[in-house]
Amino acid sequence: MHLKGLSAALLAATLIAPVAFAGPVNVNSADAKTLARELDGIGLSKAQAIVDYRNANGPFKGPSDLARVKGLGQKTVERNKPNLLFESAKPAAAAG
Repeated sequence: MHLKGLSAALLAATLIAPVAFAGPVNVNSADAKTLARELDGIGLSKAQAIVDYRNANGPFKGPSDLARVKGLGQKTVERNKPNLLFESAKPAAAAG
C-alpha cells in the first residue's frame, strides 16, 4: 500500500511539473531574451521590437504603451497582462 501511494504521488508530480508559469517580467528593464522566454506569444523578434521601442521612446507606463509596439497586438498584451510589470528601470549603482 505504501508503494501505491508513492507511485500515485510520483505520477501526480510528473503530470504537474511540466506546467510552467511565466513569472512577472519588468518590460522596462528586461532584455529581449528574457521577454521572449517569459511572455506568451512573444518571440525573439517581437521582444527585440519591445526593447527597441523602449530605447527610442522611454519606459512603458502601462499595457496601452506596450500595445503601441509594431507587431504587438492588443490580444497579446491582454493575454500577458498578469505577467507584466512596468517599473522604472533603475540606473546601475556607481562603484564605491
